[in-house]
Amino acid sequence: MKRGVDFIGVGVGAIIINDKGELFFARRGELAKNERGLWEFPGGSVEFGETMEAAIKREMVEEYGIEIMVGELLDVVDHILPEEGQHWVSPTFLCKIVNGKPVIKEPGKCSQIGWFLPEAAPQQLTKITRENLEHYWSRISKSTEQTGSD
Repeated sequence: MKRGVDFIGVGVGAIIINDKGELFFARRGELAKNERGLWEFPGGSVEFGETMEAAIKREMVEEYGIEIMVGELLDVVDHILPEEGQHWVSPTFLCKIVNGKPVIKEPGKCSQIGWFLPEAAPQQLTKITRENLEHYWSRISKSTEQTGSD
């Protein structure tokens, strides 16, 4: 039985933000489970008995060779892909790198990585990343309104 196909899978994502306010994106490779060729906020599956925080930390080490600090929960999104016969539920957290510099460690699953300002994010985004980015924009807009800055 395959998670996300035979039963609803649980994934977890990371919006990794650097000191310049740039966001880390990864382009899904030909061996990715779904939405190949599209850009995403990185993430992965939660294993049985694993916490969401442990899962996203593990995935970032395995896929990009970085250690992250997991911060606040941004959102929880239904990631339903009827054309691919998949259904995932995915919380996404705001994160920072605490050790390492991202490199592609699983080239079949990821073909490209990069840092982008939110307003210059890649156009070809996965479904869940579009929703996450929308929620992130809403969050930073509210933060700017509350502080009275631009």
